[in-house]
Amino acid sequence: MSFESGQIGFRMCYALKELPTDAVQRFASKASPPLKSLGAEPAIGWVGGRHLFDLPISDENARLGGYLRLSLLKAERKVPSSLLRAESFMEELARMKADNKPFLDRKAKSEVRKQVMSRLLPQMPPTLRAIPFVHDERGGVVYVGAVSEQQMDALRVNFLAATGIDLVPVNVETAVAQRRGQKAKQWAPASFSPEAADDEMENRPGQDFLTWLWFASEDRGGLFESRERGQIAVALEGPLLLERPGDGAHVIAIREGVPTASPEAQTALMTGKKLRRAKLTLACQDETWMTSFDADSFAFRVKLPDPKEVLDPASRFQERIQKLGEFRDLFFELLDQFLDDRCDEKNWAKAQKKIHQWAATRDTKK
Repeated sequence: MSFESGQIGFRMCYALKELPTDAVQRFASKASPPLKSLGAEPAIGWVGGRHLFDLPISDENARLGGYLRLSLLKAERKVPSSLLRAESFMEELARMKADNKPFLDRKAKSEVRKQVMSRLLPQMPPTLRAIPFVHDERGGVVYVGAVSEQQMDALRVNFLAATGIDLVPVNVETAVAQRRGQKAKQWAPASFSPEAADDEMENRPGQDFLTWLWFASEDRGGLFESRERGQIAVALEGPLLLERPGDGAHVIAIREGVPTASPEAQTALMTGKKLRRAKLTLACQDETWMTSFDADSFAFRVKLPDPKEVLDPASRFQERIQKLGEFRDLFFELLDQFLDDRCDEKNWAKAQKKIHQWAATRDTKK
């Protein structure tokens, strides 16, 4: 999804070092090759942020509104499977007739398939896929327009090749290390249900955070006190995805009606399941952000506040990234309040007791 307009699907990364002053030139040295040179193997390289053929890379197309923004382009030719099957079968029939054979063995069929592939591939139009990123130097993060691990890995590998700098995906574990100097993987497993023992659970810091946020939003009437921005209003809604590794139903998805108040959600909590995915609405100072959030991957799909005025493209992009930064700050404020509980044994013991009571007594609707 684009950072320029509409909903933004993204994950965040920490850059382990500051980008070099010649970063644009370094990306330009790893630019995407011309499509006319595309052969059987995929071609991967960088392009400017305006469109998929935005070359050569320069400050003009690599920076917008004070932010570095580029895309990793993957171009490849593919033969549709249905076309490959049909063409291969036609060739097999022709060979059987020419050789007067009732069938072809596996080796012959494999040879036919390879020959058909070699013949068809150069005729196929290239398929183009791009992964955009925006570097927010002040915020200390890189926004990556990818939600899958495969896309994230591809961008990290090529970002490192271009700049010599590795990107560390942001999740609860890496955020805890940066913000508190602790290792979340060393937390003792915690149950959010009075009917499930702690030692029966797995340590899932992301799910702990999102389930805690569900509890805290209901316990506090949806209002969180921000250290810098006044009150943050938080509403959590479905569809919900809850899971718990082990025996029985590992995953349950709740979509219909009001999922957060459903008996199914209550039952899932009481059996020890934790919240992995949900929709969230954050409101602060008359502005609202709506997002779906996956706690394990720390992936978002965010709808930003509507712009208050018509702006030129550069100013609009700048405003969108600033609003994305405000959302990030609000979200990390919520995470910090969770860490205030989770990183302190005494605080966590008190919070866990309240969470157990909440899970057992919360109101439900049929």
